[in-house]
Amino acid sequence: MSMLATSSEMDTSTSGLLASILSEENFRPAEPRSLEETGLSGTLIEGLICKYLLAHGSDSGREIAKSICLPYRILEELLTGMRTRQLLVHVGSAALGDYVYSLTDQGRARARSEADACAYVGPAPVPVSEYVLSVEAQTVRAEAPRQEHLAKAFSDIHVESDMFDLLGPAVNSGAGLFLYGYPGNGKTTLAKRITACFGQEIWIPNVIIEDGQIIKLFDAAFHEAIEQEEQALLKTAETDARWIKIRRPTVVVGGELTMDTLEVRYDPISKVSEAALQMKSNCGCLLIDDFGRQRVEPVELLNRWIVPLENRIDYLTLSTGKKIQIPFEQLIIFSTNLEPKDLVDEAFLRRIPYKIEVKDASEPEFLKLFEMSAKSFGFEFRKDAVDHLLEHHYRPKRIPFRRCHPRDLVKQVRNFCVYHDYPLEMKPEYFDRVVDSYFTVVGTGADE
Repeated sequence: MSMLATSSEMDTSTSGLLASILSEENFRPAEPRSLEETGLSGTLIEGLICKYLLAHGSDSGREIAKSICLPYRILEELLTGMRTRQLLVHVGSAALGDYVYSLTDQGRARARSEADACAYVGPAPVPVSEYVLSVEAQTVRAEAPRQEHLAKAFSDIHVESDMFDLLGPAVNSGAGLFLYGYPGNGKTTLAKRITACFGQEIWIPNVIIEDGQIIKLFDAAFHEAIEQEEQALLKTAETDARWIKIRRPTVVVGGELTMDTLEVRYDPISKVSEAALQMKSNCGCLLIDDFGRQRVEPVELLNRWIVPLENRIDYLTLSTGKKIQIPFEQLIIFSTNLEPKDLVDEAFLRRIPYKIEVKDASEPEFLKLFEMSAKSFGFEFRKDAVDHLLEHHYRPKRIPFRRCHPRDLVKQVRNFCVYHDYPLEMKPEYFDRVVDSYFTVVGTGADE
């Protein structure tokens, strides 16, 4: 009796979690039920099978299907046809009426030919048309975050109410913004939190295909996959395994940004392409950090993005010469230490409607930041130590209250205490020790 109750509770818990996961979705890729529904040709899938077996030697039909992320029932007929044409051979039996397959000499020749044409081995691609539909269904502009969403996203940092009043409408619009002001005041930190305002996770394909060209979209450097437990539940809901569920992405690029990274980049050796940065940031945020100090001139970015910013559509060129139309659906944020009007002209500024100055902290906020930093590094907050710091260092030297200072100075005091085996304490004399070297090295504007 108790075992039945436990099982029932587990079923209820599982179905409740699954319902919670799916309830927030505007888009979920359904598992294809036939070869036609994959949007791919049998020849392309056979090529993936041949390259997989060339790399692995032999494997069961179900393991092959798992590797290329297609249902076994779709591959079963293809595998039988490949065996009939003497590309594959059975080398053993597997569970559930399956077989272990290996390449014949003719199959290895086919596999090498496929590898020469394109070295990609992995999940089967998704047609670009399906990717476009997924972006339109999951765009940040459909989210319209409210005050409570911003409060949750920024809950671990201190943001004054005036800044919330400025940020809120900008984020809600999904139209893009400039964050400008002196270095060290948290522009990058703010920008990274903004993506969390939209909350919802999204689906993206691992790879897409157009005009026979494989384009890798999923990038572990920018895309955070959801927990494996949730993924396992979602697989039972007959989702297309070629897609992966991720947190809304925040793609951050700084001085390394070049015009080349804004295009589909083709590798002539592997014959595989890499998606442009703005594709990887679709349905999330694209942060151009330290704007104006890239190797590319601001006016070049202006010319490259003025149409996408206006029409929310970008045009990219494949290695075949074909142009493809891709949604430009992200909240684009420019973070800069310079005045926006000194970087770009009026036409560009008009397409980035929100310009928000991130100013130095007020003294009450500065004290609050010290209190938060003390807690995060394991100190008991001592206001007298901070008052000493302000009275003997900040005011005499007219050092501005940059928001990074509390974190950096408390961290240096912590390092000083650990090195000397002292208890972690915020003592005035400890700040005297670390403050000179800190400001001598970084000046009044520390890096963010």
